[in-house]
Amino acid sequence: MSIPETEPLPVAAPPRSWLRRRVLDPFLDLLKAGLSPEQLALTIGLGVAFGLVPLFGVTTVVSVTTALRLRLNVAAMQLAAHLMSAFQLLLLIPFLRAGATIMGQGDKVKHLTVERIRYLIDHDGWAAVGKLLWRAELGALLLWVLLAVPLVALLYFILRAVFRRVLAKQDAVINQG
Repeated sequence: MSIPETEPLPVAAPPRSWLRRRVLDPFLDLLKAGLSPEQLALTIGLGVAFGLVPLFGVTTVVSVTTALRLRLNVAAMQLAAHLMSAFQLLLLIPFLRAGATIMGQGDKVKHLTVERIRYLIDHDGWAAVGKLLWRAELGALLLWVLLAVPLVALLYFILRAVFRRVLAKQDAVINQG
């Protein structure tokens, strides 16, 4: 008795990860939509830098304004910027400490922690925090600007090469099909 031959069952594609669905695919879709690799690389580089600015509440305004001014994709820049939120929080205290040191106030914020800031807000109000941190914030912004320029340049050149390669592969698949 022979076993009847059947066609092999199609292999289901593995489920796509959250990172793939929510981050990579939207950026790759922008390449398909006509955004050049250079524009997309600059959009993401600037979005990452703006997402790390050590001042809460300015990320959206600065990134939208810049995207519109440079005629880049606003949604892609917003996505890149807001994906950096966790890193922005992690880097805030180190930026403030370094900024205070640059501005000559290192001794006042040397032992600054999130708990200390909360304590100051609860007991002395926002004015006390503002008075303590305004020069530290100014120094943090200066430091961020100095670090953001090489970060954007590095991300631009790396991502431009990656997106050019992805676009070339997409074009090859389209031309074969």
